[in-house]
Amino acid sequence: MGKNLTSSSDASGADWTASSVGVTAASPYRWVALFIVWAAFLLSYVDRVAWSTVAAPVGASLGIKVSLLGAFVTAFYAGYVVANIIGGMLTDFLGGRAMMTLALLPLGVFTFFFGETTSLTAGILIQLAMGFAAGADYSAGMKVIPAWFTRDRGRAMGIYTTATSLAVVLANAIVPTISAQYGWASAFRMLGIATFAWGIVSLLFLKNRPVGERAPARNSAKEMLSLLRNRNLIFLSIAGCGGLWATVGFGAWGNALMTRQYGISPVVAGSIIASFGIGAVIAKPTLGWVSDLPGISRRLMSILVLVAFAITLVVFGMCSTVTQFYIVAPVLGAFSYGYLPVLMAQVSDASGKRLAGASAGWTNAIWQMGSAVSPLAVGHVYGGTHSIVLAVLTLAIGPVVGLVAMLFVSKRIAQV
Repeated sequence: MGKNLTSSSDASGADWTASSVGVTAASPYRWVALFIVWAAFLLSYVDRVAWSTVAAPVGASLGIKVSLLGAFVTAFYAGYVVANIIGGMLTDFLGGRAMMTLALLPLGVFTFFFGETTSLTAGILIQLAMGFAAGADYSAGMKVIPAWFTRDRGRAMGIYTTATSLAVVLANAIVPTISAQYGWASAFRMLGIATFAWGIVSLLFLKNRPVGERAPARNSAKEMLSLLRNRNLIFLSIAGCGGLWATVGFGAWGNALMTRQYGISPVVAGSIIASFGIGAVIAKPTLGWVSDLPGISRRLMSILVLVAFAITLVVFGMCSTVTQFYIVAPVLGAFSYGYLPVLMAQVSDASGKRLAGASAGWTNAIWQMGSAVSPLAVGHVYGGTHSIVLAVLTLAIGPVVGLVAMLFVSKRIAQV
């Protein structure tokens, strides 16, 4: 147990020899594998945030109260949290390719039929199903990436997580425009078809590990339960929960806050949030690459980014003009997503490759609890006060909790 408290150097690492590291590093297919799981994560996240881009106008047409606009997002993440726990364990058992396929195919179907939503209740049920279907895509990606990347794992994680921020850009650039021209239902039908199609691509072309490398031994229940006693994973989970409280809460309410508080059109608000996503796209691989450099402390990087995230949220809340929002949004985007690849690399380091799926599943389940609760919390605050400043202060609580949790993570976690 003592080893779990301070380092990822455990018995699971013994199965992954130095020779496999060399094969992995030399294989050009690893970039194909990374692209497949990246694109899957991208589509899954576009499906996830698409509602937020049209929540204000479509919610009004469906008769949904302002305070309940985040209910669909919360429903998605409720299903997502449950699926992460189950999907993480199943990923280690079935493999990344199988779980990726099992996540994307039903997600595509449910996203397609969300376009038929006519009431709050129906929408919540479909979003709950969407979240449950999508829950395994993250664990599957986190299982595949460590199998193909070792020395440059931080960079790979940085590239992988650009999917979420690029999804914000694409969703805000595409969904409001399609909704304005063809109706919001058509936008969700298109997303559903694209997601289903990529599930087929994953099934046909994704490989779990390099050819010739033997499959790792099955994880025992005792090994999986040992993750719950790993101090580093516990505090990384708390840090990620706090970070995503603000990241997802802002993603769910950023558009609506600007349109309702200052009368900014949905298209312009979407453009501002798209610039927010561009900042994140640039920051993620950059910070992931920096975290791979010798002598760099991923723990310290995480703390500094979370501090900057909280401060920038407050600055955004003090803006009142389109120009100001455009200036601050990309900076906020860089910090609101920049901590993720660094945290993810530390989670992978702390568990080792064999337990990568299970550790990613249960830590992400805790992370997403913040995602599930924050949209409703911000909705309650804004619905009762109509103050954008109080709304962003509510969001800023998350990064503060996260940076405090990071103080209890080991200063150096050995990579396995």
